[in-house]
Amino acid sequence: MKIKKVANLVAVSMVLVLGACASQQAKQAPTSEATPASTQQQGAQSQAVGSQPVAMNPLDDPNNILYKKSIYYGFDKYNIEQKYMPIVEAHAGYLKSHPAATVRIEGNCDERGSREYNLALGQRRADGVKKAMELLGASDKQIETVSWGSEKPKATGHDEAAWAQNRRSDIIYTHE
Repeated sequence: MKIKKVANLVAVSMVLVLGACASQQAKQAPTSEATPASTQQQGAQSQAVGSQPVAMNPLDDPNNILYKKSIYYGFDKYNIEQKYMPIVEAHAGYLKSHPAATVRIEGNCDERGSREYNLALGQRRADGVKKAMELLGASDKQIETVSWGSEKPKATGHDEAAWAQNRRSDIIYTHE
């Protein structure tokens, strides 16, 4: 049942992405015939634009969803909430289209619970993200998982706000 939901979600996402790409191409299409003179002018403009710096890697671009590399969880949970699925889908798509890219998914927990319990929960969190990415087309060989339990907190406080930041899986690119 969950696989059908993921498959349907992937299908809808693909339609939306492809639709957005098609509408962008339609907007960019010229509305009048190009003359040799206008083609030369466009070429000069392209060269001027081409002399600008190369586009930023989408993984490092704060305006790109691939910049987001953390999935957060509720207390004692390891299921991926719907609001984080676009992040998982984007990274799975990136891995699928970049077969040489590899990631390590690091499962983390807040400080509550025993060391053993937190290591096991962190591993379930990391494995859950890996499984979702595989269902979305990423290769098993591109993804490794590890649990840090509560050993690598993002926030050092001892309250719900800090704990919420520490209950996460981080997607770390090891090779792009």
